[in-house]
Amino acid sequence: MLVKPAGPDCNLDCSYCFYLEKDELFPDTKVHRMSPEIQEEMIRQVMQQSGQNVSIAWQGGEPALMGLDFYKRAIELEKKYGYGKAIGNGFQTNGTLLNRDWAKFFKEYDWLIGLSLDGPQHIHDHFRKDKGEQPTWEKVENVAKMLLEEGVAVNAMCCVTDYSADYAAELYDYYKSLGLTYMQFIPIVEPDKDDPTQAASFSVTAEKYGKFLVELFDLWLADFENGQPTTSIRHFETVFHTYVGMEAPECAFMRECGVYTVIEHNGNVYSCDFFVDPKYRLGNIRHDKIVNMLNSKKQQAFGRAKSAVPVKCRQCRWYTKCYGGCTKDRIKDPRDHRKPRFCDAYMMFFEHADGVLSQMAAEWKKQQADYQEYQQTGGTYNAFKDFVKK
Repeated sequence: MLVKPAGPDCNLDCSYCFYLEKDELFPDTKVHRMSPEIQEEMIRQVMQQSGQNVSIAWQGGEPALMGLDFYKRAIELEKKYGYGKAIGNGFQTNGTLLNRDWAKFFKEYDWLIGLSLDGPQHIHDHFRKDKGEQPTWEKVENVAKMLLEEGVAVNAMCCVTDYSADYAAELYDYYKSLGLTYMQFIPIVEPDKDDPTQAASFSVTAEKYGKFLVELFDLWLADFENGQPTTSIRHFETVFHTYVGMEAPECAFMRECGVYTVIEHNGNVYSCDFFVDPKYRLGNIRHDKIVNMLNSKKQQAFGRAKSAVPVKCRQCRWYTKCYGGCTKDRIKDPRDHRKPRFCDAYMMFFEHADGVLSQMAAEWKKQQADYQEYQQTGGTYNAFKDFVKK
């Protein structure tokens, strides 16, 4: 469950951010904060969902704007309503508001931090500036070092733009030099604010993104030791799941989407982080049950919409690996005519990596006794529990 306790509010003004404009959905106030009442009701309902494992991903905007006490209370509420459950918390942040108190809290409660650090200074500061148009790289890098010093689990979040796509090796080496061995690269495409008939200039093209993935894959592969990766890159791990016959853990590569619903600061629930819009509002936790909203016909229809791809896609040999990618990437640039924007990028990547990934999958199946159990029971086995060196 994705939760945005401060709504679209953020202390930065990144050029490519799609969420800042969402403040127009909440015109009653300029400052958006989740109330204690909604916080408790949200956690109560989330903890009541079936299943032993429960996870909450705190996002924004900038979730640190809520202050540390808000999250200390969240822990107490999770204990109150989630007794006996395995509860995981994630926190996606720009890092600029964090200090050692935050770091100690994250470490104590084993939170996973997604830190928005776009790379070395010339890449990060190209788009990630504060409200005063001042660069933020130095502050964020220092926060990354501090979090790692405190033993916090940190995942480097990198937005791949038309600019940064040219620096795959520099990005990869930079994160490794900091000790950030868990990396997530997110291709950016947004409509131009002045001319919505085309994508903004910072949007990465399919050709550039494809070349980026190919170069990054080779770098990742070159760092293997004894047949095991020494760095974790989410895209490659996601794809690997499909090669061993499992469903991709990342929604963009699932047959249907809709698994990452969003709870806004005021209790509104939306179909997806990228579709926080009145059209995709499912209800409000103050008077609707989360479980009913997740199972509603409206949400089911949203999930099925992902499969509405051109016939050419369905006939593609790689379709069952990507399923057309993320739905939002078909609508951000009208010139894509609702076709998967990164189709050529994924084809480029799979043509390059298929042989290696197929061989890796074959070796993995031979070594994993649990794989047979997975096939026989229809259970859900985490392919990277053993594949990724922790």
